[in-house]
Amino acid sequence: MFVKSIFKPMIDIEFLNFLEDFVSEKRKETFHKVLENRTRHFTVVLEDIFQPHNSSAVIRSCDIFGLQDVHIIQNKYSSKVSRHVAKGSQKWLNIKKYNQTATNTQDCLDTLRNNGYQIIATTPHNDSCVLHEFDITKKAAFVFGVEKEGVSEYTMNQADGFLKIPMVGFTESLNISVAAAIILQDVTTKLRASEIDWKLSEKEKEILYADWIQKSIKSIKKITERYQLSVNS
Repeated sequence: MFVKSIFKPMIDIEFLNFLEDFVSEKRKETFHKVLENRTRHFTVVLEDIFQPHNSSAVIRSCDIFGLQDVHIIQNKYSSKVSRHVAKGSQKWLNIKKYNQTATNTQDCLDTLRNNGYQIIATTPHNDSCVLHEFDITKKAAFVFGVEKEGVSEYTMNQADGFLKIPMVGFTESLNISVAAAIILQDVTTKLRASEIDWKLSEKEKEILYADWIQKSIKSIKKITERYQLSVNS
């Protein structure tokens, strides 16, 4: 779990049990199934992505391939999520935005390093590791940059490694959302076939489950108020 979690560390079990009655058994079973496949071994960083459909498609891929956390650096552009493209996937992920200071990129990379991640810049750089040779044993944060320029010079200088997708055609680049999907599918498939301890802890699962339960209830505010009144009466 990240040092600065967006979720409350304590779970009111009685309140959770109360809320579960408002959620179908099928949905609760889906939550548990998805949580068993969630991971924080890998994470994704989006640096100054200005086209909403691209960042939204990457977020959707993160959900599909089981990554729980996405970090969004907003130095020049305000990256908005397209609901049409993301298909609601953003609702189930932890999305951390860095847009408050002049050192957003540094703040993001420092946070990741403090949580044990190596910084991997995705780039067609000549010294890059090709995808099929990437070492999945270490926790990694894959950084994807702005569509034309790629990741920033700062990120390139700070990166612990570089990663590229082998290409043999005339075109030497892929759309960011396509590149992210290819990379995430490859590394997560290998991760799940390995003996690495990649799953969430039981505590992390409990926190996410409680959050997802609340997000599944449309009238959560009124229901919460009703519960608090019953407890205090």
